[in-house]
Formats: sequence, structure tokens, C-alpha cells
Amino acid sequence: MNKIMLTSQFSNSEFASPEREQGLQHLRSLGELVDEPSVLTPEHAPGLIASIASSSVYTDEFYDAATDLRIVARWGVGFDKVNVEGATRNGVIITVTPVHMDAVAEYAIAQWMATLKRVYTLNRLSHQGDFSIIRTYEAQYTTLGLYGCGRIGQEVAKRAAPLLGEHGRLLIYDTRPDIADIAAEFGAELVDSPAALFRESDTVSLHVSGDETVVDYDLLCQMKAHASLINPSRGNLVNDTDVHRAIEEDKLYYYVVDDPVNETRAIHKDHPRIICTNHNAGITVESTMRLDAKGIEQVTAAIQGRTPEFILNPQVLDHPRVRGWLTE
Repeated sequence: MNKIMLTSQFSNSEFASPEREQGLQHLRSLGELVDEPSVLTPEHAPGLIASIASSSVYTDEFYDAATDLRIVARWGVGFDKVNVEGATRNGVIITVTPVHMDAVAEYAIAQWMATLKRVYTLNRLSHQGDFSIIRTYEAQYTTLGLYGCGRIGQEVAKRAAPLLGEHGRLLIYDTRPDIADIAAEFGAELVDSPAALFRESDTVSLHVSGDETVVDYDLLCQMKAHASLINPSRGNLVNDTDVHRAIEEDKLYYYVVDDPVNETRAIHKDHPRIICTNHNAGITVESTMRLDAKGIEQVTAAIQGRTPEFILNPQVLDHPRVRGWLTE
């Protein structure tokens, strides 16, 4: 019987629902369900036809051995650990599930409001017995800068525009060819460099994919002392040593990152103006249902010989292995 590997996200009781159980029942009709290990090696390959993956590492050796594998469907949009090159070389489709943009956009808006209103500082002061009244800001008189305006950035822009109103400004830095049209849609202004974005904004929100660090100390030094940087994307986009130093030197007021206080972020532990969340921005009751459903839909399509939606490596469709099972 074929095996279908599932991320541990499906075992999280916080998100148990009749819809999830119905989806799992459907998958059981297609194959035996097995748990996804933290690292996939050749021993996990026999009989495996599909995987709904989370943050596990997919090795070249695994793909070389997984001769029955058709698809690795990412439960989310990050793909650095699924080894796209190894998958493509061995005729395995990689898909993503970009159905949680609303949740991430709401997270960014919530953190924008929380930082403008100095919620984290006021909470800390109050618990310490300090009942001071401190300076806070209204969105309608500030400038929000979006570094990157893809799917999620556009959802943020859509929600931010009414809050900025007539007097606030929405700035965008992005190099995509259609960015002028996107900016016009939301009444935003384009800037020609990250430095200009950081210099002019009261809040910068990062919406960039990939592993490259794009924010360093020099860029942070362009910020206003009262400004905040929100990173709902990936922790590695910002140099943690640099942002910690910049906060300590009052180059900016808050740094919010949707990743836990570990690895290079351990330096931020207990810092009152650096807020770390556990890569939870895109995970809501509703988005989890959408992520489940889309991953199950993609796996089902591949097992049944159909082309799944949101393929990350479309060139793999010409691979002999894929042509051998793809019927539509």
C-alpha cells in the first residue's frame, strides 16, 4: 500500500476539527499515513508516494531512494528545507500552499498598531508599578513602509490604507515589474531604495521571501528613533546582532519578529523592546483549515495522476518520471 507522510502539524490538538478529521479519512483511503521525521533519509523512502511537509529536512539521498514519490506539498510557503533542486532532479513535484496570506497580513497590522500604541512598553511598566503616561501615535498621521509587496504585502496594503486615511502615507519598496500598478491600486508611493524606505517610515514591515539577510546595521541606522521594524516573514532577513545593537543604541524603538527566541535570536531573550513570536503569524483556526485542505487537495491530485496547484518547480513536469504518471 502507498504511504503518505504527514507533518506533525496534523497532530496538533489545538487545531483539531471535523474538517481536519474528514481530510485525514480521505487520505487514509489513498494510502497509509506515516509521520514526517525531522530529517528524511533513504530509510524513509520505500513505498512513499506523497508528503505534506512542514519544517523537516529533505536530503538528496532521500530523493535518490524515493522512486515512488510524486509530490512534496509544503504546508505553508517556505521551501528552503524541502530541497527543491534534489526533488526536481529526481522528478518530484514541490508545491506550496499560499492560503494563509490573510492571517499574516492581520498579524502585521496588529503589530503595527501595538507598536504605535506602545502596548508592550505600557504593559511592562504597569506590571512594574509604573503608571506613567507615555507618547504614542495615531496611524493616520504616520508613514507605513512595506519592504516587499507580493501576495502578503498586498493584503497588508489593502488593510492599512483605510487606517492611514487622508494624512498617512503608504510607501513601498519592491523591484517586481508590476510594482507601479500595485502601488497605484493602494494609493501608495514607491521609493527607489531600502534606505529611503527605512529613512522615511515610522514603521517598516518586511514581506520578502528567501534566505538572504536584507536588513543590517547600516540600514537600521536610517530609521527614526521612535520607529519600529516588523518582520512577519523570516527571522534570517534581519541580522540579529545588528538589530539588537541598533535597539540598544536607540536607532529604532521596537523590533517584532515572528520567530522564536532561539538560534541567532537568543540574543534577544527578555529584551523589553524586541518581541519574538513562535512563527505563528500565519496560523489561525481558519488558515489551518485552508492549509490542510490545500495540501490534501494537492496530494490527492498527484496520486490520481493530475497536475496539482501552486507548483514551485514547474520544469519538473517534463521529467520522465512525472510524464510516466501524469495523465491530466
